[in-house]
Amino acid sequence: MSVRPSLAALPLLIAALLPLSSAAQTAPPADTPYPGTLTLEVDATDLAHRVFHAKQRIPVQAGPLTLLYPQWLPGNHSPTGPINKLAGLVVTGNGQRIAWTRDPLDVYAFKLVVPEGVSTIELAFDYLSPTGGDQGRVVMSQDLLSLQWNAVALYPAGHDAGRIQIAPSLKLPAGWQSGTALEVESRQGDTLRYKPVSFETLVDSPLFAGRYYRQIDLAPGAKVPVRLNVVADHPKYLEAKPEQLAAHRRMVEQALRLFRSQHYDHYDFLFSLSDQIGGIGLEHHRSSENGVDPAYFTDWDKSAFGRDLLAHEYTHSWNGKFRRPADLATPNFNVPMQDSLLWVYEGQTQYWGYVLTARAGLWKPQTAMDALAMTAAAYTTDRPGFAWRNVQDTTNDPIIGLRRPQAYRSQQLSEEYYSAGQLIWLATDAKLRELSRDRRSLDDFAAAFFGVDDGSYAVKTYTFDDVVATLNGIAAYDWAAFLRQRLDANAAPLDGLAASGWKLVYTDKPSDYVKQTEGARKVTDLNWSLGLIVSNKDASVSSVRWDGPAFNAGLAPGSTLLAVNGYAFEGERLKDAITAAKDKGEPIELVVKQGEVVKTVRIDYREGLKYPSLERIPGTLDRLTKILAPK
Repeated sequence: MSVRPSLAALPLLIAALLPLSSAAQTAPPADTPYPGTLTLEVDATDLAHRVFHAKQRIPVQAGPLTLLYPQWLPGNHSPTGPINKLAGLVVTGNGQRIAWTRDPLDVYAFKLVVPEGVSTIELAFDYLSPTGGDQGRVVMSQDLLSLQWNAVALYPAGHDAGRIQIAPSLKLPAGWQSGTALEVESRQGDTLRYKPVSFETLVDSPLFAGRYYRQIDLAPGAKVPVRLNVVADHPKYLEAKPEQLAAHRRMVEQALRLFRSQHYDHYDFLFSLSDQIGGIGLEHHRSSENGVDPAYFTDWDKSAFGRDLLAHEYTHSWNGKFRRPADLATPNFNVPMQDSLLWVYEGQTQYWGYVLTARAGLWKPQTAMDALAMTAAAYTTDRPGFAWRNVQDTTNDPIIGLRRPQAYRSQQLSEEYYSAGQLIWLATDAKLRELSRDRRSLDDFAAAFFGVDDGSYAVKTYTFDDVVATLNGIAAYDWAAFLRQRLDANAAPLDGLAASGWKLVYTDKPSDYVKQTEGARKVTDLNWSLGLIVSNKDASVSSVRWDGPAFNAGLAPGSTLLAVNGYAFEGERLKDAITAAKDKGEPIELVVKQGEVVKTVRIDYREGLKYPSLERIPGTLDRLTKILAPK
């Protein structure tokens, strides 16, 4: 006969049933050095299976020990450590196997007891990297690889990650070369041994390697090196014209003129030009991971889309890595992060990414204008979700959605702290210029806020009040209210355009930037007119604007367009149909497949094609052109 416990007794009963390995017993990180140096050996030669083989040696003392797999990853702003891809973990000491138990309340923690007489344990395990894009970002192919050390290393709990020393090494496929912020201590054949660093620095120093590799000096003659380490699917993609390289060097020069400091002893762009591995943009303190289409250099006139990536990630060395929001600066990789200031961390970085790209000449001024027009247009026609959310709330999105695609982004919103944050900083820049009669600007904020402690790359945290105080030092104003009005409002922050002397308009002809964006994404983008985006490869609908014409006619993301006005679907044919509907006043007829249902949809839309553009406001100061001009 069983007896049902009283509600009052339930907490005690639950506590008694919990295993001794509960997460609450994992020692919190302390600012004390870990005794001894860990070693890590990674074998990255198993290209056929796309598997990284890892071995670790960890100095230990007898008794309970918790090993952690990095969970909260900087730059991801979320608990996305790929624990599901770790396999085959075996722990031994003095040649004898040591049992481990995963903490059921913290699956990133492995508990074990070190036997008496064991002073070092050995770990062996594999990282089974994705073999297809549906499993995550592909990081290994027959010609190149991308290694993030957090994927192939565990570390002992109870210490700050910066107080644990580790000596890493890597075995590459024969003849491959690599780029990383780590410093090579020695090379034997294809095995690289790196100088010991803290575990924090290891995770912050990823590596790109490949069969086809080129290193480009972006700061010739400078005391502090800045290098572009390029790996590619084929040698032809490594070829860059002198004027292309000159623009990249100007990007570095413009960044240094803006921030007036360097918070690294050297900086390495890791740059993959590949269709074989996944694209990426991820910041680190002395390096960044950047992955784009292979024809970045060789098809230069068609690759403006995404060309701001390098400037964006480089800016993060100052904004996000050196100056870091206080609630994001955690002592190790298993302490939860908070993302409340991502509108500074990412939003202002998005702003400087566009500005530096234009100032360097990587974009023509008109290209930068067209890119900004697309950003503003998204918030004019395509974000009804602001009726129930605000920019501040979207800083929670990396944790809410773990950065997965949304069915209806326009209604759900997704990480708007990037582009809406960019518009907030445009408004801030315009206001600083107005208050100072155009003698001061956000450039002065960048130098005052990020340019302190030149030469140091010790993290310097900041709060909302620090941001406000620095702005007040540039031009006195109620900056707290100014920022909060835009962060907390149920509306998109669009006033910066007018304050800069420009307004958003729509034309029936796409800009070159819109065309290149469509080409790079392989889509027909009719978001500003019909309210949908369609893949040119398989005619699938990737996006439908909430409450737009296509939405109201019954279309949903995931549908497939079979026909337009009685003819097989083509992107240009749909554009022609939109133009004809405007001229003749007749609805557009689509044959649509949704799941197993095929139906005919009639969209009564008669406003024609619409593409965003910027237009000067007569009689106003043109501050935007000055913002984009090189220093």
